[in-house]
Amino acid sequence: MNVGVVGNPRYADLTAVLAELAREAPARGLSLSAEPRLDPFWPSPVPHFDPHALDALLTFGGDGTLLRGARLLDGAETPILGVNLGRVGFLTAARRETLVLALDALQEGRYAMDALQALTAKITLADGSVVDVRRALNDVVLHKSGVARVVRMNVFIDGVNVGPYSADGLIVATPTGSTAYSLSAGGPVVVPGVEAMLLTPICAHTLAVRPLVIRATSVIEIEPMAEWAEDVLVSFDGQTGSALGVGGRVEVRRADTRVRLVRLGEASWLTRMQGKLHWGDLSGRASSP
Repeated sequence: MNVGVVGNPRYADLTAVLAELAREAPARGLSLSAEPRLDPFWPSPVPHFDPHALDALLTFGGDGTLLRGARLLDGAETPILGVNLGRVGFLTAARRETLVLALDALQEGRYAMDALQALTAKITLADGSVVDVRRALNDVVLHKSGVARVVRMNVFIDGVNVGPYSADGLIVATPTGSTAYSLSAGGPVVVPGVEAMLLTPICAHTLAVRPLVIRATSVIEIEPMAEWAEDVLVSFDGQTGSALGVGGRVEVRRADTRVRLVRLGEASWLTRMQGKLHWGDLSGRASSP
């Protein structure tokens, strides 16, 4: 089994984790390859992976590392097993302490898989030239660079202008991304598996602009108005970005392929989220006399 490895070098124990992985992989028939940034952390050299030649991808870090790994796959529907080295880890399936058990489950095929909806965003300049096309699992966000400032923009859904929107920015999120930036901005929680996209304004400057849930088959186009178009950026999963420019627009639609996350154990999404977000937890409230 060809297994790619992606990791976050900021975690202090990454070297020890990769050393354990290098020891345990051969006995399970796992052939390892990795992203170039991990070269200094291996006990011996590991080749770099071809994203389209992998049977599985391991990510070591948090949700951000898993999101980056999904983008590195470049649309390939390769199973991703996230190993959480941080705290929360909404998307990861294993922990540092359960790495060996996770490797056994991966090698033996003892896991379930969630096929998650992703987004594709296309950025077009005023002259009609396409300058960037990128994928995102969580969200595509339009916002100002530097100091937070209002952006006034026209928003089209399937060709119908539902704007203008006046806000600090605008989030287009998947159901998976509904528990990320969109949730912090006041958007709804959408259970993965629901075919939808979310449109969530960031600090809207009018009460008439509210979060919106639309069909997954819709096409969203966002065009900042000329007076507000300078220094506008489009961010992907909060990790990479591209400038938009005056007269530019971004088109967001459902991606043609899915991101497939390995899930270990029988816990449902609602059960996992209850544990991560502490829904309904009143243990910190003083009891009534």
